[in-house]
Amino acid sequence: MNQRIFVLEDQLEIGRIVCRALEEHGYEAELFTRAADFFRRFRARLPQLCIIDLTLPDEDGLNVIRDMQRRHHVPVIIMTGRSAVVDRVLGLELGADDYVTKPFDPREMVARVNAVLRRAERQLASGGGKGGAIATFGEWSFDFEAHTLTRANGTKSELSAAEARLLDAFVRAPNRILSRDSLLSLEGSEDRGSFDRTIDVRVSRLRQKIEAGPKDPQIIKTVYGAGYMFVARIEWTDRDEPGS
Repeated sequence: MNQRIFVLEDQLEIGRIVCRALEEHGYEAELFTRAADFFRRFRARLPQLCIIDLTLPDEDGLNVIRDMQRRHHVPVIIMTGRSAVVDRVLGLELGADDYVTKPFDPREMVARVNAVLRRAERQLASGGGKGGAIATFGEWSFDFEAHTLTRANGTKSELSAAEARLLDAFVRAPNRILSRDSLLSLEGSEDRGSFDRTIDVRVSRLRQKIEAGPKDPQIIKTVYGAGYMFVARIEWTDRDEPGS
């Protein structure tokens, strides 16, 4: 069965061009021009990936991404004509995997779709991190498959797909300096220049969730001029063990 991609774009001609390019490369594409129709279909049939425009007639695309990530961790590519960097950065903060700025070559969109889906498939095959294991550090337990952090007192905090990938990279390489370039490589980014702030933003979001004092981080340390280092002691347990 072909992989299914939802395209949410209010400009019909652009949406049709994207869908046609995807279909020519073997994908099943469905086009929506309104967020309400998109969510109606999304609830009925989950896609493998969504391409979302930020400017829509009935909803802000950033709100669509936020609502999607609350329901399901489906990979997202932002398609935007907005020139403000803050919009793209916020979209990535909310869990989008990539973005394409209009105007763009449809071949670039297909290439980015291929890259995001390959990355998602590798993560699904590996189960993330150490297969079905749970990483415990400090007062937190991290379950990659569920994209959740559980505090020692039992309270849970959900991570976006992007945040989970980043934390997975850190817990697999404790006490090692990970450069921004290496973290972007783990993300599968093909365009380093346009993602120069992405890792910093995601590290900041992670710190807000796992650090007692995000402005004085004790788990994810900044190594100035080099990158970041995860310094907490980690214990691994199987996610199927009682109490996991």
